[in-house]
Amino acid sequence: MFTGIVSDVGEVIDAEEKAEGLRRLRIACGYDPETIDIGASIACSGICLTVVERGRAPSHPSPARGGGSERGYFSVDAAAETLRMTTAGTWRRGTSLNLERSLRLGDELGGHLVSGHVDGVAELIARDDFVDMADFTLRVPAELCRFIAPKGSVALDGVSLTVNKVEGDGFSVLIIPHTLRVTTLGSLQVGAKLNLEVDQMARYAARLLDAAPRA
Repeated sequence: MFTGIVSDVGEVIDAEEKAEGLRRLRIACGYDPETIDIGASIACSGICLTVVERGRAPSHPSPARGGGSERGYFSVDAAAETLRMTTAGTWRRGTSLNLERSLRLGDELGGHLVSGHVDGVAELIARDDFVDMADFTLRVPAELCRFIAPKGSVALDGVSLTVNKVEGDGFSVLIIPHTLRVTTLGSLQVGAKLNLEVDQMARYAARLLDAAPRA
């Protein structure tokens, strides 16, 4: 379980096809690898993935993270369903990812409850920039529209956001300066694809309505 509050921006440093429908991704991060347990869950741009390896690797200069002698990393496996439902299949060396470690009892719930189980992929169809802020308009798969409501919550690439407006198969969110600065959202342009997780309460409410006996 997560909160949608990004704690680091990682970088894919290796992507390997392990078997048909299975990719292993090595992700450099600012976390101390000694604090990451094998089997732990880390949300990578909104996808809950299991750590299968951890360590330190030589650091090479990059625009995102600069140089340095070593940096921590962890590796995760993305299976066929994850590759089908999310953007993980497009990640390559150099791809930046929003990272969040799993919620612990007693942690502050700063965003909303996020499972890391992506419902589909949204497309950024318009971006309006203001002073230090940006308004994003996104198109979503038709079957997910009923789960999105004004003032409700969504997670986009792992970032907890509040919905402003809903029109047809699209909705808009306002990105504040801090979020633009500390996540990957600031660099997105029209046409970008984002992992979308709808609010869990909306999902369960819809399920209850579907299961209710008809009069």
